[in-house]
Amino acid sequence: MEIATQNRAPVESQDTIDEAFHLMRLRMLAETARAMATGVANAAFSRTAMPPVVLQAGNRAPEFTLQASDGMTYRLSEFRSRKPVVIAWFPKAFTGGCTAECRSLTALASTFADANVQCFGASVDTVQTNAEFAAALELKFPILSDPGKEIARAYGVLGASGFASRWTFFIDADGRIVYIDKQVRAASHGSDVAARLHELDIS
Repeated sequence: MEIATQNRAPVESQDTIDEAFHLMRLRMLAETARAMATGVANAAFSRTAMPPVVLQAGNRAPEFTLQASDGMTYRLSEFRSRKPVVIAWFPKAFTGGCTAECRSLTALASTFADANVQCFGASVDTVQTNAEFAAALELKFPILSDPGKEIARAYGVLGASGFASRWTFFIDADGRIVYIDKQVRAASHGSDVAARLHELDIS
C-alpha cells in the first residue's frame, strides 16, 4: 500500500546556517575596514567639504525621492497628512554598528506599523548594497539609498568621512521635524525609537 507524503519545504542544515553566518561576519569585517579607509581618505583630502546644513525641530523636513531596498521609490510628500515618518540614517551597510541598529529596528517593526508610523533606514550606499543588506538581515522596513549624497547633505548628516552620521529624524504628518536623535544607541535603537514616538505623541 502506498502511503501519501506531503511536500515539505527543505530545512536548512546547521552547516548551511553556520556558513551563511560566517560569510556575513567576513563581509562585515571587510566593509568596516573599507569604510574606515575611505573615511580617513575623504577627511584627509576634504573630498566632501561643503558648508554644513543645520536642521532643528520645527524645520520642514527636506523632500526626497529615493529608491529603497525593497525595489520601491519613496517620496516624503507621499506621507504628508497620512502618517509620521522616522528616518534612521546610518553610515555603512554591513558594518557592525549599522547591523546592530537595523536588527534592533526590525525587531520593533510591527510596533511602528501598529502606531501608523513609516520607518526607513537610510544611507549613502547603493540600492544594490542596501538590498543585499536588507535581505541578509531579513529587515521588515525599507532602506533608502542616497549614493549621490544630495539628500544626506540636505539633512545635514553627511560627514567629512563621506558617510552619513548615525542620526534619526522624527517627522510629523505635517512634514515637520519634531526631534533629531544624534546620540543613537545602535543595539537598542528600536526600543529607543518606540519610546520616543510615545513621548512625542505624533503617531
